Amino acid sequence: MKPEFILMLTYNDTTVLNALEIFRECKDIPVNHWGFKDVGLPPEEMKTLVREMKAAGKITYLEVVSLSEEEGLRGAQIAVEAGFDVLMGTVFFNSILNYLNDKPIQYYPFPGHIFGHPSVMDGSIDEVVAHAKHLESKGVPGLDLLSYRFIGDAPLLLSEVVKATHIPVVSAGSIDSTHRMAEVWQAGAWGFTIGSALFDKKFAPEGSFKENALAVCHWLEKTEEKDLARPFFK
Repeated sequence: MKPEFILMLTYNDTTVLNALEIFRECKDIPVNHWGFKDVGLPPEEMKTLVREMKAAGKITYLEVVSLSEEEGLRGAQIAVEAGFDVLMGTVFFNSILNYLNDKPIQYYPFPGHIFGHPSVMDGSIDEVVAHAKHLESKGVPGLDLLSYRFIGDAPLLLSEVVKATHIPVVSAGSIDSTHRMAEVWQAGAWGFTIGSALFDKKFAPEGSFKENALAVCHWLEKTEEKDLARPFFK
């Protein structure tokens, strides 16, 4: 199946200040999944933005890139208060899982060792896979994998995590080409996020943010699985 496109109103792991304005300009494009980060906007502005997204019928994602348990819990609380559908990210802590256990929200934590801002992941592929399996055993319904922030073979990592688990895997971060989207698709990931690359005009160099988002949509619409191995994607 084709992966889902989660459009992130973020740049360098920070929500852009004019995120609400951009969403209003772009909400009619064929993207069902929208999100942003826990840094960049005050909580009340975040809540306003997610309310407008939900009013437009979008599935909403808050990705928490803060790394401490306290910040992760704060992000989880904001996600619940604002009515997000999915909380992505956070370094996994039992306290966050327990807090969300009876809340109407999905939790997709980061597998692997995450550090820095923008976030980076290190360790071996075996270590990340083992952690992903551990998180699945804890009952999380999905994973937020920083595939292309990994210091190593990103496509192989993504493929191994997908094969080793039975829950949705989202490839998040640094997807800036159709080639990488094709790799995500070939690995069998449920979805992927794109934020900075839309602002950097990686998909429509002469176009606006909206035109870059539409270019991703059009690529997904026109591409079939049999096309993925063509040299066009390299």
